[in-house]
Amino acid sequence: MPTLVMKFGGTSVANLDRIKRAAKRVGVEVAKGYDVIVIVSAMSGKTNELVGWVNETSPLYDAREYDAVVASGELVTAGLMALTLQEMDVPARSWQGWQVPVLTTSAHSSARIEDIPTENINAKFGEGMKVAVVAGFQGVSPEGRVTTLGRGGSDTTAVAFAAAFDAERCDIYTDVDGVYTTDPRVSDKARKLDKIAFEEMLELASLGAKVLQTRSVELAMRYKVKLRVLSSFEEQSDDAGTLVCDEEELMESNAVSGVAFSRDEAKMTLISVADRPGIAAAIFGPLADAGVNVDMIVQNISEEGRTDMTFSCPVDQVARAEKAMEEAKTSGEINYHDLVADTDVAKVSVVGIGMRSHAGVAAKMFASLREEGINIKVITTSEIKISVLIDRKYMELAVQALHDAFELDKAA
Repeated sequence: MPTLVMKFGGTSVANLDRIKRAAKRVGVEVAKGYDVIVIVSAMSGKTNELVGWVNETSPLYDAREYDAVVASGELVTAGLMALTLQEMDVPARSWQGWQVPVLTTSAHSSARIEDIPTENINAKFGEGMKVAVVAGFQGVSPEGRVTTLGRGGSDTTAVAFAAAFDAERCDIYTDVDGVYTTDPRVSDKARKLDKIAFEEMLELASLGAKVLQTRSVELAMRYKVKLRVLSSFEEQSDDAGTLVCDEEELMESNAVSGVAFSRDEAKMTLISVADRPGIAAAIFGPLADAGVNVDMIVQNISEEGRTDMTFSCPVDQVARAEKAMEEAKTSGEINYHDLVADTDVAKVSVVGIGMRSHAGVAAKMFASLREEGINIKVITTSEIKISVLIDRKYMELAVQALHDAFELDKAA
């Protein structure tokens, strides 16, 4: 039988009624002749509750026990989903990560999947099971301990299962009905995309779009897993949602497919750093060691052997970055005059594989921001992306202006 993977996020399984609704969708696919692997998240809000309990019990917690606690949310959902399917006379059973097994690294709370042997589940399919309900977000370490994959890890679980079982498709059911040209809450002209390339989705996910976890898109792109993002709250047709697929499956596309944004950014500038070989390594090495996620980097022209180095990072990592730089200065690794942090900025990006063959995207982007009186602080580009840092108060205006400038409300 062909295999289909269906993943239901927390809002899609938030209560028993929603679990029943999700189970009916699974039943429809079973009736079509599929063997179905269902990946479930914890019921909405449960993971936060479990994390809160851990922090309250032990602020400096043992990461292994943290995983043991927070992984339990998915076990409840998996069991309830299997029971619901059994009540519908659909042969189903639940699977915990260690029972499959989902083999992971030992990095508790941020483990990576190493392998998913298919023998156990395939044996049960061979015995007549039609649905394997698998607890997402979790696996088992080489030491035999429960591990978790980090927030959004159920998306990664679903794609990994689709790759391992050579599934026809991986459907991600969520509270939105697909991938939009931008956040509909920011622009009422946002349009749902029928298809989007893996590379575009990866950029949008990494730049702030919350639809899919970045690691899940990376996996899908590597293993050519067809991903479909769709709503669990609307009636579905065969072409519902957004298909995330290979670039070759897309027809001629617009220069820009979407506008992404990240509100919680900070711009940090080291003023008057010695301009010498290895200075970048001396700066960004300690930042990496401190767990600071550096994004945009700009170095000014050197004057009299000194230069300024600017970089962006999440606003909640500013204190960590400041501490790392102060320690590097004290140890003599680097010498700078001052470190200035601007914590009131936002990142806005335009993304599209069409940029490769369309000239003038940057010029149009900068012109539309100029017309709105928006000053650009930092610019970075890649083959299919242009990102700018701007004052946070102009973020929504910038998103709307760029959406209009590139006519993203119109299909290609």
